[in-house]
Amino acid sequence: MTSTTTQALRVFITGGASGLGRALAERYAKAGYWVCIGDINSERGEETLQTLQAVTTAQYLHCDVQREEDLQAAADWLSQHWSGVDVVINNAGVATAGAIDQQSMEDWQWVMDINVLGVVRGCKVFTPLLRQQGGGHLVNVASLAGVIHPPKMASYCATKAAVVALSETLTLELDSDNIAVSVVCPAFFRTNLAESLRASDPTSTVLTQKLVNKAKVSADEIAEKVFRGVEEKQFKILTHDDSKRLVMLKRLLPYRWFRKIMLKNTAGMMRKR
Repeated sequence: MTSTTTQALRVFITGGASGLGRALAERYAKAGYWVCIGDINSERGEETLQTLQAVTTAQYLHCDVQREEDLQAAADWLSQHWSGVDVVINNAGVATAGAIDQQSMEDWQWVMDINVLGVVRGCKVFTPLLRQQGGGHLVNVASLAGVIHPPKMASYCATKAAVVALSETLTLELDSDNIAVSVVCPAFFRTNLAESLRASDPTSTVLTQKLVNKAKVSADEIAEKVFRGVEEKQFKILTHDDSKRLVMLKRLLPYRWFRKIMLKNTAGMMRKR
């Protein structure tokens, strides 16, 4: 990673006031980075900032990834006050669940605007700054749902698959600019993602909350794996061992065989309650 000054390396994280974003902020602070978090929740942002400032130089900026001007303001602040940024983590995201004929178009548009266009805006705004300073690293947080697509998650899967596709495009497009790109694809882990959940029916709500709240892996564990993957400049960061096996099966098996495996493994999601 490239820094234009002799100061510490610098990271900017959207959705950095809670969940995986906060865990990442604390991990980067522990490593000595200057940490700037962007978030729409000012109360959580200020609380997280106090924790970070006990460890490193840190800043909180109110930032809504649905507003390009907020991201541009963050890029301008970093350029003016910290002479740039080394790692940009487009982490902010929301959750949706429900059957294709039950989820509203309003919910589709909402999750697309945040999960897809929020990442697009981050990449679009920060690429000129990274290019100008001679390089850096874009990290886009997708999900295993961007690679493996279970039922009753069409809108969420579609957004995360789009983030994977965007990242694959950018790792080629920005290579000559010395801008590395990583895409993070975690499976379920314990976080506050369910707070943002919009589900089309009570069953989908209960199932999603159960998968998140009873996950064996914590946000801190995911943050550690992401930090190490970025340091190693891995492109696709898979954080769960069983995810790696599932992705490999999808890659190697004829799809009709993989489809049978998925139908068996997701039968509980389709069961009417």
